[in-house]
Amino acid sequence: MPSLDDFSDITLLNEPLSKHTWLGVGGPAQYFIEPRNFDELRDVIRACHESETPIHILGSGSNILVRDEGVSGVVVHIKSENFSDISINGTEVRAQAGVLLSNLISRCIQEGLAGLESLAGIPGTIGGAIVGNAGGNSGEIGEFIKEVQVLTADGEIKTRSAEEISFSYRQSTITDLLVLEALFSLQQEDPDEISQRMRKIWIMKKATQPLSFQSAGCIFRNPRGTRAGALIEQAGLKGTRVGNVEISDRHANFFVTQPGATAEDILKLIDLTRSKVSEQHGIDLELEIKIW
Repeated sequence: MPSLDDFSDITLLNEPLSKHTWLGVGGPAQYFIEPRNFDELRDVIRACHESETPIHILGSGSNILVRDEGVSGVVVHIKSENFSDISINGTEVRAQAGVLLSNLISRCIQEGLAGLESLAGIPGTIGGAIVGNAGGNSGEIGEFIKEVQVLTADGEIKTRSAEEISFSYRQSTITDLLVLEALFSLQQEDPDEISQRMRKIWIMKKATQPLSFQSAGCIFRNPRGTRAGALIEQAGLKGTRVGNVEISDRHANFFVTQPGATAEDILKLIDLTRSKVSEQHGIDLELEIKIW
C-alpha cells in the first residue's frame, strides 16, 4: 500500500489555505497534496486511510472558511486543470470533479444543451456543487444528474445512480468522500435561446451580488419561506463590519473581506448576524459555507 511519503513531489508542507479559498483567509494545511490524475488521487486517499490521517477535500474553495489555526492532516486539492475533462454524447454530458461550473455551462450552451444555464453565476467546481446541490431561483444541479461516480474514504470507486441519491435544498445524500465525475442528462435546444436565458440570470446576479469583491457564495442557508439576506437586511446589518470583514451593502447574505481580514473576524460577524436575526425574527440561521 502507498504511504504519504510516496507523494513528496506533489506535497506542500504548511501551505497557507488563504491562497486557495475565495474568502482569502485561513491558516495552513499540515499537508497540502495536489494529485495529477485519478490513480494518484486514489492512492493518496488509500494512504490516508491506512495511516488514519485526517483528510479534507478542497475544490475551488468557494464555500469554505478555514480557521486561522489551519488544518491538521491532509488537504487534497482537486486542482481544476488536472480533473477537467468534459465529454458529450447526444444530450448526455460527462464531467470530471474539477470542472468549473461556469466552464461546464459554457460548453453545454455551445453544444445546444439546455438545463445547466439556470446555474449561471454560481461559483465552484461540479464536485462540490453536486454534494451541496448548488442552485438558485432558476433551478438546482441535482435536477440534471443521471449518475455520479464517487471515491469512498478507503479509496474504492463506486457509481451512484440518480435513483440512489436524494437532492434537497443545498444538500444531497452523497456521503462518500468525494465526487469523481458526474453524468448529466440535458435537453437539446437552440444555443441562442439558452444563451439569452443565461444572460438574464447573469445580469440579475451581477446587479444584486458583490461579484467583483473578495467574497464566497452565500454565508447562510435560506430558512423555509424566507430569505437569509432579507432577514439580515431587516435587522439593519448591511454594511456592518468586524475587523476587515463586512456584510455586503449589495446583498446581505455575502461577506466581503478586505486585506488583513482573518477567519476570526468572519466567525465573529457570523455570530453577530445570527444573534441579531434571532433576536429580531426568532429564526436561527444555518450556515451554507463549511468551516474547517
